[in-house]
Amino acid sequence: MMGKHKSLPALLLLYSFGSSVMASTIVNMPLNVGTIKGLDRPSHGKFNPNFVPIRPSIFGLPRRHLFVVKASTNDGPIKKLGMSDAECEAAVVAGNIPEAPPVPPIPASPAGTPVVTSFDITRRPRRNRRSPVLRSAFQETSLSPANFVYPLFIHEGEEDTPIGAMPGCYRLGWRHGLLEEVAKARDVGVNSIVLFPKVPDALKTPTGDEAYNDNGLVPRTIQLLKDKYPDLIIYTDVALDPYSSDGHDGIVREDGVIMNDETVHQLCKQAVSQARAGADVVSPSDMMDGRVGAIRSALDAEGFQLVSIMSYTAKYASSFYGPFREALDSNPRFGDKKTYQMNPANYREAMIELRADESEGADILLVKPGLPYLDVIRLLRDNSPLPIAAYQVSGEYSMIKAGGVLKMIDERKVMLESLMCLRRAGADIILTYFALQAARCLCGEK
Repeated sequence: MMGKHKSLPALLLLYSFGSSVMASTIVNMPLNVGTIKGLDRPSHGKFNPNFVPIRPSIFGLPRRHLFVVKASTNDGPIKKLGMSDAECEAAVVAGNIPEAPPVPPIPASPAGTPVVTSFDITRRPRRNRRSPVLRSAFQETSLSPANFVYPLFIHEGEEDTPIGAMPGCYRLGWRHGLLEEVAKARDVGVNSIVLFPKVPDALKTPTGDEAYNDNGLVPRTIQLLKDKYPDLIIYTDVALDPYSSDGHDGIVREDGVIMNDETVHQLCKQAVSQARAGADVVSPSDMMDGRVGAIRSALDAEGFQLVSIMSYTAKYASSFYGPFREALDSNPRFGDKKTYQMNPANYREAMIELRADESEGADILLVKPGLPYLDVIRLLRDNSPLPIAAYQVSGEYSMIKAGGVLKMIDERKVMLESLMCLRRAGADIILTYFALQAARCLCGEK
């Protein structure tokens, strides 16, 4: 073969050894090889590359019958030579070895590439990254819709109200829009949700009593969902801020101090009310001391031993929560939440919270926010056998959305990468507003 290289079928000559006739098979395979001299001239306009009548003498063989079989499965199965395994082995032993396709030439380097001696490197990690198949085979972390918990905002109205600071998110009408959103999520494998209510201002009080009203928005919603989707896993938020006229996670004393034990008393009643309605996992997000143990005792005393507790173990006083507070209209009326939420500068303190929650009976440990606190997720993962959850909060979500709208980033790729990073850091489950969108991407939907 000679001449300019073109993409033509490679010719693999296989020999069939019979008692009196030597048959040959030419198999077409898609490789870049040189053209056969004379076959690439214009005079061969009707040349069919799938059938090349080659004279055996070209290969130095006696004249025998030849036939062509293409290696493409699109045109039927490859014809076999009818030889037994023993005959094939005997032919090879006798030196009649079938030709393999030619080895592809080494790709040329661009002009100006320096000529250097290969480095004496024993370990070259790039070898395991050189093709999509190898990268997939050695991927250490996986991401699937089963890893997602979908946070959903609900309200008493019938219309779905868009949340300005969180593009694509809505306050869903609990009787209509919520059911539709849950159905969409289940269609792509997301079967876990967490509910956050926007409570009418008229029902908010300093002690947050509406939090444990069995006929309140959350218990009614749980019952509706369980009636429609019995196998749906429902997480709930246990905290007073949506129900407090002060906007804090606990009861506020007149001097501004957040009262711990009195708040925990209210939280126990809230958790029991949610469990009674059918919640699968109650999630104290308040960061009061001792609340996990108290809630566990209250649930067990009421016969809800199988209701799990996902504790917000390391919830930081973060500035990434802004859009969420707009969604629930739950900004503190005064001050901030730094006396009960953790200092973003602290790392070791998370271990104190971890040990307390484990000893008090938590079933799942959560870190909030997610991406800015990957080190804390890894800390909990390395020091506890319990499942670890991460909350990709509203600020993280909105920044990715805004970057996508401004064409500063590829929203889809950044979304999936951010979720994968949370998994890689050690999160078993991820609470994310991207749950539906990401699951659709993972399922191959556009």
